[in-house]
Amino acid sequence: MAKMASKTKQGPGAVVSVALTAALLALMALLLWRMQAGIKDVYIMKITRLCAINITLALAMNLINGFTGIFSLGHAGFMAVGAYATALLTIPASNKAMMFMIAPLVKPLDTLTLPFPAALITGGLLAALAAYLIGMPCLRLRGDYLAIATLGFSEIIRVLIMNAQPLTNGAMGLRSIPANATVAWTYGVALFTIVFMALLTTSSYGRALKAIRDDEIAAESMGVPLFNHKMLSFMLSAFFAGVGGGLLAAYNGTIGQDMFRVTMTYNILMIVVMGGMGSISGSVISAFVVTIGQEWLRFLDGPITVGRFHTDGVVGLRMVVFAALLLIIIVFFRNGLFGTKEATWSGVWRSFGKLRGLGKRGEAA
Repeated sequence: MAKMASKTKQGPGAVVSVALTAALLALMALLLWRMQAGIKDVYIMKITRLCAINITLALAMNLINGFTGIFSLGHAGFMAVGAYATALLTIPASNKAMMFMIAPLVKPLDTLTLPFPAALITGGLLAALAAYLIGMPCLRLRGDYLAIATLGFSEIIRVLIMNAQPLTNGAMGLRSIPANATVAWTYGVALFTIVFMALLTTSSYGRALKAIRDDEIAAESMGVPLFNHKMLSFMLSAFFAGVGGGLLAAYNGTIGQDMFRVTMTYNILMIVVMGGMGSISGSVISAFVVTIGQEWLRFLDGPITVGRFHTDGVVGLRMVVFAALLLIIIVFFRNGLFGTKEATWSGVWRSFGKLRGLGKRGEAA
């Protein structure tokens, strides 16, 4: 009886947790369907889809930076690979012929067109291949040296894209990309990424990655092959970054090499740090907070009148204010909003139990 009581206090069992998760996913699918059909404001729909894309990108970076403890700054390059691959495989052949005026597109890409899911997966696989080629020399480094090396390779990818005229159209970029990044696709990919990351981080591979993050020497002494696990994490992170880049290409409709500068990596890293390095729940919530917050503060870039005070607008002021807010959050939440914790049904159950306990005390008083 005591054991049963302790289990009740801890939270719902595994079967109940799975049932609650399935019900929550079904409810989210219904809300997404209603959202796509009911919201007519194009701007709100764009921000909503951008939140989902940033969830995928943040979880991809959190896998390598937060769960494995490898400080990588090369995600903008992987996003560029996925974006260009997805765009080239989905743009109709007639539009390609009009777009590549300086130099014709290489064969067979000039006539090859794939369905959006196949193009998205292909972009992710090519990004994973790029991560493998980059990881072979880079993952033997540690700390700041690894961050500088991955940042350098990211810039190399961007420069190659700018100069590969017959493949990427160079500095002119790609346009007329089909708008396949619908609410269903963006949130479907985000939900798949969340489930995949949750299953991975709770598996034996995930525990090995966390051991590498906490202490590489101790993990190696326990028989964890460091390089193999680092490479697996690096390639999986690059795959989802490539998929997120493909969604971003379909979201924007136009891409160029200027999109994938190092500032893109910093924006995603800001989401990861705010949510918590090593927290899936934190990355999801922070993706909404950062994406919506940056748009909500956009009025700071325009004219502002407060009483007698008036300014014609300072370009970039919203980013300064947002950076200051981020610093305040980091000061009070040094490990991010969630740290390494996750939002679980057991935690919800315990919080509900505490609220019930407070309610009973109030009634007794």
